[in-house]
Amino acid sequence: MSPFDVDAFLAGPLTARVAAAGPSVRPTWYLWEDGAFWILTGPWSRLPALVAADPVLALVVDVCELDTGLVRQVIARGEAELLPFDVPRGRRKLSRYLGDDESRWDQRFRDYLYEDARCRWLRVRPSSLRAVDLSYQAQRSDTS
Repeated sequence: MSPFDVDAFLAGPLTARVAAAGPSVRPTWYLWEDGAFWILTGPWSRLPALVAADPVLALVVDVCELDTGLVRQVIARGEAELLPFDVPRGRRKLSRYLGDDESRWDQRFRDYLYEDARCRWLRVRPSSLRAVDLSYQAQRSDTS
């Protein structure tokens, strides 16, 4: 398995799937920053209650592009903690997925930054992180 730049991979606007006790698995946008996954959450989600009951989480971020053969995954495990929300980090996270022009964002995302004081961060500092590159040479079909 060939190595790849984990930080560059996790810096892309990918979706993580987070597994909590319950069992419960949910897709989520995240920010990979300072060696941790940052996930925006609040009372609209069961995740804060699940973490309060058992802070151990697992998550996976992966890509599988059949047309190019790119197959990479990062699997992490660690304890999550709920932290106060801060707008600068929230803006960095949301602009990764929605672009820099906040006027084009759906209103609920702007509300997270400016109106919804119930927002919190779920931070997961991995105690284990495994990166696997399973990429292959995609076969091209000749359609002539």
